[in-house]
Amino acid sequence: MTSTQASRSTLTMLLDHVTPVVPDGSEAMTVEVDLPPGDPGAAPHRHSGPVFGYVVEGAIVFELEGEPERIIRAGEAFWEPGGDVIHYQAANQLADARSRFIAVMLGRPGEPMLTFVDAAELEERRHLRAAR
Repeated sequence: MTSTQASRSTLTMLLDHVTPVVPDGSEAMTVEVDLPPGDPGAAPHRHSGPVFGYVVEGAIVFELEGEPERIIRAGEAFWEPGGDVIHYQAANQLADARSRFIAVMLGRPGEPMLTFVDAAELEERRHLRAAR
């Protein structure tokens, strides 16, 4: 495209959210998650920093601590605050097709991007999970 041509591109707002404070030295990681039909996704976990995502294909069941599970479909975006909040599920809602999403994770310096939560902590925090 030359500078004299008018752009025909479009911009569609998918998610507009004020970001939490990101510490100096933080890392950013972009991943694609491909879930086979009916796949439950990663076990309950937390992220050291916020995560922003976009469902590229299919539909996922998304559940964060304190929020009811919800379905996020292709073309929709999501975010989670990270930190102490448990991410219970990002499962493939479809039994007969794959689902894919892109996640951009911002991590605190020196901490892993994802840490699994053990059964004892899940039990201890059970009262914080939304009714299902």
